[in-house]
Amino acid sequence: MKNLIRVALAVLAIASASVASAAPVTYAVDPGHSEVGFDVKHFFSKVHGNFKEFSGTIVFDEADPKNIKVDASAKTASIFTNNERRDGHLRGPDFFAADSFPTINFKSTSVKADGKGKYKVTGDFTLRGVTKSVTFDGEFLGAGAVAVGGHSMGTKAGFTATTVINRKDYGVSWNKTLDQGGMMLGDEVTITLAIEANQAP
Repeated sequence: MKNLIRVALAVLAIASASVASAAPVTYAVDPGHSEVGFDVKHFFSKVHGNFKEFSGTIVFDEADPKNIKVDASAKTASIFTNNERRDGHLRGPDFFAADSFPTINFKSTSVKADGKGKYKVTGDFTLRGVTKSVTFDGEFLGAGAVAVGGHSMGTKAGFTATTVINRKDYGVSWNKTLDQGGMMLGDEVTITLAIEANQAP
């Protein structure tokens, strides 16, 4: 009887551990090792920019994508394109209107698997007070405990995500016509996220 009880307790412990390991894990975005970037056509090439100040959380469940949740924001005043004059223009009313709309926000509404480690992350994207549903092509790069030189750095995870929006959908319509025809800026903006995140306590 005692042996039977021991076996039952062992099975229960293993089952409990399996449930615990499969539970959704919450990660906080590490701004120092991540990038919230974008690319837009300028004349015949593309200009890359990013936001220096941003934050976000990712509730990740590899076993069940329905449990995955993303909530993130970036400060519009932190725009950086390596050109001070251009950045000032981008902060102004022609573009991000940072004084009136200090953040860009995204909050997921649904997540679907799209292959091994890949996901379609749909959510509400808000820019300049306009909210529209967008879908990011997301990828989970891996997760695990990290230690360097015997010093634990906790549990980390890596993600990437991209989507394309039309800036005019959000009231960002400023442009200039070129003398030879055509426009200075493209309407489509590619948003690219490269995220390293730390497991929340």
